[in-house]
Amino acid sequence: MARRRVSDQEGAAALDQWRRLGRETPRAPLFTAVRWTLEEIGALHPGRAVEVRVPPAGAVQILTGTSHRRGTPPAVVETDPHTWLQLATGVLTWDEAVTANAVAASGERTDLSAHLPLL
Repeated sequence: MARRRVSDQEGAAALDQWRRLGRETPRAPLFTAVRWTLEEIGALHPGRAVEVRVPPAGAVQILTGTSHRRGTPPAVVETDPHTWLQLATGVLTWDEAVTANAVAASGERTDLSAHLPLL
C-alpha cells in the first residue's frame, strides 16, 4: 500500500471545513480534503484498473484487475472537487451524480456506487 501523504487529522479537519463552508471553502483545505479522500479510496480499494481524477486536486488508481502504467488508462472516472467530496461523504449518490452529468466515467468497472460513500 502506498504511503499516505495527508494525515488523518489534517484530512478530517479539511473535510470538516468543507462541510461547513461548501463552495466557499478556500482552495488549500478543499484540495487537502480531496487528496485525503482519494488516498482513502486508494487504501480501501487498491489496484491500478481504474483511475479516479479530481482535477486539479489529484488522482488515484484503484481496484484490482487490468494494470495501467502509461498514457490514458482504459478506465477513468473524472469529476470536480465538490462533487467528489459529496460522493465521498454520501451527500450525493453515484446515480445522482451520473444523472446530473457531474461525473464522467468511461471504461469497465467505472461504476463506483459499490465503493461510495467512503465516510
